[in-house]
Amino acid sequence: MRTMQTILGCGYFRRLPGSPALHAGLILAATAWLAGCASAPAKSQSMIDDQANFDEYKTFGWLAPASADGGNAPASIVDTRIRAAITTEMQRKAYVAAPAGVTADLLLDYEAARTDKVKSNPFRIGIGVGSFGGGVGGSVSTSTSSIKNVSEGSLVIYAVDSARNAEVWRSRVSRELGKDAVSSEVIQSVVREVLSDFPTRTVTQ
Repeated sequence: MRTMQTILGCGYFRRLPGSPALHAGLILAATAWLAGCASAPAKSQSMIDDQANFDEYKTFGWLAPASADGGNAPASIVDTRIRAAITTEMQRKAYVAAPAGVTADLLLDYEAARTDKVKSNPFRIGIGVGSFGGGVGGSVSTSTSSIKNVSEGSLVIYAVDSARNAEVWRSRVSRELGKDAVSSEVIQSVVREVLSDFPTRTVTQ
């Protein structure tokens, strides 16, 4: 029986003598290890004021007008969709929209941006299992790197305690976007992700 060493690295794997189950396990381990060589997708990042008691907040409103310049310009379609998605999520978390003319307990605002970036894929990985010399062999193949232009959207949502005029919560998420216009479904998904750890009110009967 041939004796060969196993070397694990990004794009490199050699056969090791042993049982088929052992080889299969090694190949699965190599798959997980190689996946770690690529950067993980961005997660939402949030901060919260430890002194804030979110059960005391009942209503929410908006910190700034919908128009970008704070004037009388009409809100854009994207602004309208973002606010509608935020309203839906806040109500799902047991908060109530403040009536017109009433100062809300929490004042919400957001910042949205879209930027073009150059994305580099250093390599692609292919893993195969096959017989070799009467045993089971595993192999990993790689391809050349590639570069492409992508659009990345980011959304920041934050909440201000109106009584203290102090920010009590903030979260941000970034996501790679397609070439088409941002759809309502994408906006709803991103807003839900940003507000995923926003405290849910405890409603007592």
